[in-house]
Amino acid sequence: MSNRHGLPLLAQREDELSKCAYCPKLSRATCIVSEAEPREALTPWGKMTSAFEATKSGADPERAELAWGCSNCFHCREACDHRNEVAPTLNDARADYVALELAPPRVAALLERTEAIEAEHVAAAERLEQTPGVRSDARQALLLGCRYAKVFPDEARAAIRLAVALSGPVRLLRGCCGAWQRAAGAAEAANAAQRRLAAELGEKGRLLVLDPRCALELSELRPLTLVELAARHPERFEPPSSRPEPVRYHDSCALGRGLGIYEPPRRLLARVTGSAPLELVTSRERARCSGAGGILPVSMPDISRAAAARLTDEHQALGGGALVTSCASSLSRLRGAGVAAVDLIALLESRLGAHG
Repeated sequence: MSNRHGLPLLAQREDELSKCAYCPKLSRATCIVSEAEPREALTPWGKMTSAFEATKSGADPERAELAWGCSNCFHCREACDHRNEVAPTLNDARADYVALELAPPRVAALLERTEAIEAEHVAAAERLEQTPGVRSDARQALLLGCRYAKVFPDEARAAIRLAVALSGPVRLLRGCCGAWQRAAGAAEAANAAQRRLAAELGEKGRLLVLDPRCALELSELRPLTLVELAARHPERFEPPSSRPEPVRYHDSCALGRGLGIYEPPRRLLARVTGSAPLELVTSRERARCSGAGGILPVSMPDISRAAAARLTDEHQALGGGALVTSCASSLSRLRGAGVAAVDLIALLESRLGAHG
């Protein structure tokens, strides 16, 4: 594919683009964006076709904006016979459009704050280093994730306590995994953030990760999510002494469709609540996205809120109550929509027994 239109990353995605461009559009029903705003251009087919056409006839602001109409939820991939990688392709499109200065104004404003955002994360991580069990000389490292560190410090401290209880002292990594930069279209900034984080991690020691989106972004470093760590030690969690109110579980996009982790959270919740968690109408590979990923709350805030509202309505129609999730972005979006959202790791930490 020619690169004459200044789209070098998309030029490497001819296979993914053509699969969607010549597709009968079977994945359209999976997209929370086109569900909230029923435009053909915002279906997975429409967004990929627009990017495909940009490689042929050039990019423009209208085509560019469509690339940010994706929450990186991977749902359309599950409906595709070819398991076509739409989200990574659209992220590459975003990077090309950013290089051409075609990013939507909200996204461009976010990218202008990159250094300030990363500094805020470092400061938040530094504040959490006072948590017992954090040691600068610890062999294993723990990456919390930007949103956990900055927005949910209580849940972050619970995660630290769980990691320490199950595997010993940890040192907190202050760097960023690069996920939000990649979703924004700043691929080089994302790669640079990952290189800094890898240098901070060093060559030895295990990498534990709280936010599954970070674990997915850092897959080459072979991280272990705290969900997986907890699943290795189910005996450490105390069953309830009485029957508590049941909880409902929401499969976050990164932990579920991204990392393929579906059963361990359910087994752990059954352990600490005494019964299998309740389910949403669709779950596991078909779980509904909260609208919180892929910087959708920035690029298309109304659509992001609509997606969260649909998930909220589904939960409430089933009886409401506590909705457990494993994603900081979903936690933020769901609580903002009025849901009694609970972080999975924080809930597990509250049920840790005193001894192994």
